[in-house]
Amino acid sequence: MTVLRAALAAALVLGSVSGAGLSMTPSLAQAQETQTPAPPAAAEFGLEVTLPEKTLVFMTGNGKWDAAYETVVDAFKTVYAFLEKEGLQPAGQAMMIYTGADDSGFSFRAAVPVGAAPGNPPVGDLAVGPAPAGKAYKFVHRGPYDGIENTYEAITNFFEEKDIEPQDMFIEEYVTDPRSTADSELVINVLVPVK
Repeated sequence: MTVLRAALAAALVLGSVSGAGLSMTPSLAQAQETQTPAPPAAAEFGLEVTLPEKTLVFMTGNGKWDAAYETVVDAFKTVYAFLEKEGLQPAGQAMMIYTGADDSGFSFRAAVPVGAAPGNPPVGDLAVGPAPAGKAYKFVHRGPYDGIENTYEAITNFFEEKDIEPQDMFIEEYVTDPRSTADSELVINVLVPVK
């Protein structure tokens, strides 16, 4: 099972749990189940891109799908705290690089691009390294994080229809800052490197 497929399976599980730690009333959950999400704009979905070489400061870790969004936010808080302490400015958008996944959890690198490696290297779960580079496909998700399973289902269908083989990793690039953006206002580029 590829990471993308495992993530899709796990993302579908997310549909049965509440997002961002908020509980839903039964009527709200039922209303969400009956709503059909708007299809993404064609220009935002399945766009072939080249991921540039970048230097990242990142935190490695593991998480469970039922607390995925909280894991994302907490990991970025740790990375940004290091950047602030070292006086480093981000040189791009934060990204969650998923390096492994199964039905219950995932391995990740919560990363922020920087202009140059810090003079004082991080320790522990923090590290410096290169970003994934090369050919990829970009898909845009807009709205609550717990709705991203619909985006992943469409991504899986896209790759099957086009007979394109993705690498065993995927990246969520946060156009909006998950530390301060309302869940309903999230914009996330899902970047899938291909073989």
